Amino acid sequence: MIRPCTVVISGKGGTGKTTIASLLIDALIAAGERPILAVDADPNANLHEALGIALTETLGSMREEAFTRSIPPGMDRTGYVRYRFRRALAEAEGYDLLAMGRPEGSGCYCFPNALLTECIETLERGYRLVVVDSEAGMEHIARGTIQSPKVLLIVSDPGARGMRTAGRIRDLAESLGLSRERIFLVVNRDRGDDTIESDLPLIARIPEDPGIGEADLAGTPIVGIPQNSPARAAVRDLAARLVEECARRGE
Repeated sequence: MIRPCTVVISGKGGTGKTTIASLLIDALIAAGERPILAVDADPNANLHEALGIALTETLGSMREEAFTRSIPPGMDRTGYVRYRFRRALAEAEGYDLLAMGRPEGSGCYCFPNALLTECIETLERGYRLVVVDSEAGMEHIARGTIQSPKVLLIVSDPGARGMRTAGRIRDLAESLGLSRERIFLVVNRDRGDDTIESDLPLIARIPEDPGIGEADLAGTPIVGIPQNSPARAAVRDLAARLVEECARRGE
């Protein structure tokens, strides 16, 4: 079976990567690119809030429980992790969501991490696309819990400081073995007259959108903003570009 095209969205905190991730998932589903496995790999998990679905468990909390509490009689720890893994999957129309939770703390969790990798690899084969909302450090990719992406989107604001951070994330990704041709820049909160100074290939400019700010203030899902909003239009174009990139790479 052909593996899905994995798209990882990274960027420093506050750039709006979770907003982009939620709108991108929504746009891909609307374009017929379903089913999608959405993965929230940021320790501060809030992709479910942007998407407007409930989240009751993370893989991090499941892993901790498997190795810090008693296992039900007749079940070993491997079986317990596999059993709990399915319960951590939040199902929605056109996509399912997994939240990775916080990275491992002190002590060795090599075994449960390897088991989670196995579970995720088995699960993702049933999806057309995997969209990962990642932290800037890409912890789970470095540990191998999430496979290396076919496309890495680095989200930044238009400022010089944001561009320098985007460059450092690109360097980190390359150190993890990701080729430069798979790495793209997404400029968020673009005012239209911003000068973008970066050697990263620009794949999208997402304009400032008052609807997103209003949703944040009201605590409502980002995907609930109007269909004709400026950000949605730009993300629809981004989704089309990503579908082309996946097809070009034989996914």
